[in-house]
Amino acid sequence: MTAVLRSLATAAPGSYLEWRPVPPPYGPGEQFAAGRQAAAAALAAAGSVIRTVPRAADGRPSFPTGYPGSIAHTDRLAVAAVVPGAAGVGVDIEDAAITPRMIKFFLYERERRTLLAPAGQHSPVELFSAKEAAFKALAGTAFGKDLLFWRIELVRSETGLVASFGGRSVPVWTYAEAGSSVALAVRRGGTAAPDGPGRPARDGASREEQQRDGSRCSVRA
Repeated sequence: MTAVLRSLATAAPGSYLEWRPVPPPYGPGEQFAAGRQAAAAALAAAGSVIRTVPRAADGRPSFPTGYPGSIAHTDRLAVAAVVPGAAGVGVDIEDAAITPRMIKFFLYERERRTLLAPAGQHSPVELFSAKEAAFKALAGTAFGKDLLFWRIELVRSETGLVASFGGRSVPVWTYAEAGSSVALAVRRGGTAAPDGPGRPARDGASREEQQRDGSRCSVRA
């Protein structure tokens, strides 16, 4: 997982990604705690003094102002991403088998024809995680209430994928390892990250783009 997150951080400069294992008995409580631990580590790496991520009224994680982020987990692993100054961030991790029926449900015919092997370079689980990550990154937009992840359209780009819905688009990068796929979507155009600790804000709130030099991924087991 370390190599996968480093690849994502390199593809999306200015992003900070962390992961944590989910401890036994691998239930919802353990998954939630592991996700918050990963988020705290990502916030620390990004320079935020505030490292707690409460749950907003709508159920989404509420990251500090200027440090938008996202959390995802399976029953064994939790990942978190923070991209200071971004307008929206989405991360997703998937390890479930994708059935042919599911493929027809969440992928358009063109996506199946051009993105899946042999014509394309992506597996079904990679495309599933890409749409989920894009959904999170786009959820804070004006049309968020009408957004359904399977209605997001994916096309190839020079560096990965581009996800589009309602005239908005967001780049998405996916990497797979040992049957799992991790995807990161970053919507630019927010406000610059503050020099101070910031204050909690709902994940996905509009912010101005902040340019940062390089990328960083500090992963701890």
